[in-house]
Amino acid sequence: MHTPTTEARPSIYYNYEVFKPWLASANPKQDRQKVVVVGSGPAGMVTALELARHGVPSVVLSAELQFSQGSRAICFTRRSMEILQQVGVADRMTEGGLPWRFGNSYYRGQRVFRMEAPHDADDRFFPIINVQQQFMEEYLHDACKANPLIDFRWGNKVNQVAQKDGYALLEVDTPEGLYALESNWVVAADGGRSGIRTAMNLEMEGASYEGFFVIADIKVDLPLPTERLAYFDPDWNPGNTILMHREPNGIWRVDYQLPDGETPEQALKPESLKARIDAQLAMIGHAGVKWEMDWSSVYSARTLTLPDFVHGNVIFTGDAAHLLPIFGVRGANTAFQDAQSLGWHLAFVLKGLASQKLLTNHSDERVGAAREIVYESGKSTRFMAPPAGGFELLRNAVLSLSLTQEFVRPLYHWRTSRPHEYTHSMLNSKGDDNGLFKAGPAHGAPPQNVRLGADDFLLDHLGGGFDLLYFTDAEAIPADLQAVVHAARAKGVPIKVIAAGSTKAVMGADLSLPDSNGHLRTRYGIPANGGAYLFRPDQHICARWLTLDATRLQAAISNALPQ
Repeated sequence: MHTPTTEARPSIYYNYEVFKPWLASANPKQDRQKVVVVGSGPAGMVTALELARHGVPSVVLSAELQFSQGSRAICFTRRSMEILQQVGVADRMTEGGLPWRFGNSYYRGQRVFRMEAPHDADDRFFPIINVQQQFMEEYLHDACKANPLIDFRWGNKVNQVAQKDGYALLEVDTPEGLYALESNWVVAADGGRSGIRTAMNLEMEGASYEGFFVIADIKVDLPLPTERLAYFDPDWNPGNTILMHREPNGIWRVDYQLPDGETPEQALKPESLKARIDAQLAMIGHAGVKWEMDWSSVYSARTLTLPDFVHGNVIFTGDAAHLLPIFGVRGANTAFQDAQSLGWHLAFVLKGLASQKLLTNHSDERVGAAREIVYESGKSTRFMAPPAGGFELLRNAVLSLSLTQEFVRPLYHWRTSRPHEYTHSMLNSKGDDNGLFKAGPAHGAPPQNVRLGADDFLLDHLGGGFDLLYFTDAEAIPADLQAVVHAARAKGVPIKVIAAGSTKAVMGADLSLPDSNGHLRTRYGIPANGGAYLFRPDQHICARWLTLDATRLQAAISNALPQ
């Protein structure tokens, strides 16, 4: 019998709610589900919300009765905020979050590198916003709870997943005992220690790095801006690295490497934590300032991914699919992109709009993204926590030279998380004009946001299905294009036509966006009327044309939904 803790987690700044467990005895007999999501972290909840956006119901199982302990993920990228906007929680994230765009690297008391993330008037969201994970999980849970297509079950732990002919059988443990649950598909979003992955004997590829980091949240008043702070080779922790981030509610995140030979158990002793944090505060000029510990933990840097995310009727996502180091704010941000992708791919298969080749595409795209991140984060990790030998010598040489030599300072760049471009996706159109464009997002790229008004952006109007962005000053969308769109809709394909350019409503368009100054046209590299972009349901580009006709539009839609 599963007995999750019923005692609220301690926190200085967050009031944990303990939810009631879902019990089979208090609910009707369980029919076979379309999708069961195992895990209620960021990946699991966003997957459920994305599925619901496409009309697909799901059951979300959480082994615990409350949100995760500690702040965990705190830095969320612009692309993550765009995804969270799609599922309805971006406003709450913005209200309580701390936006920022600069990162600073220090060596021997000198700032040797300052990173500036791009930000302009076309961006609704800052490059990064800091919000503790408990709040983010609360916002996502509220959205799940308000959605009639999501059955959220607290205190339900999955013991086994047995794959049958065309479905999966789950053994679920609860405070009153076991029950069986059938599902056409299981989404394994059960975290870095995924029990489902372990039970299926699946091995990850990549590398694990030596050494451990302490992660600690402290309540302290520091007169410092909301910027990433990195300190290399400090006197109190020679050869190692310390990171600091401001969080909401007067909390600061401090990450520091353990010295060689110190165990995680030793590092988490109160006297060790106090000595290290006192030393760090003294080093930055705030010796003796009062502070209070909220939460601490230890982690190691790993860059690992499953080589395939789809295994029969089980699909892995988030940390269950890949393990990424914190350097470059990659964990939760990558999970959001996983979930957004999985949501529409799985929904379209369940609706019969595409074959399971579409899920193969999801796996190929997201494994490719994970491998790119593994490569990039591996470089960051080897600089932040270099293995002994050549990497350590190189890091030390860069540190020393950076005091006087400008040319080595960009090597401090932490290669922050960025959305993957599905350049080689099977869904990209083979007969469009992608290679002829001189500007604009290319095949597989995420969209470029463009400000349309004071509080009106292009991405506010995209999402939920395919979007055809057609540039024209004419009064109507060409009849042959309208015919293709109507035929696709008749088959159940959600597709919206957006006319860009005219100040008047354009016949045949679902939405008309004025572009009197040509800014939208310029950002998208459209030189003349009749150019167009086709966005997938995850807003990535699958086709673009300098001149669009009905034949090429039909070919692009058919290619994006393999049968």
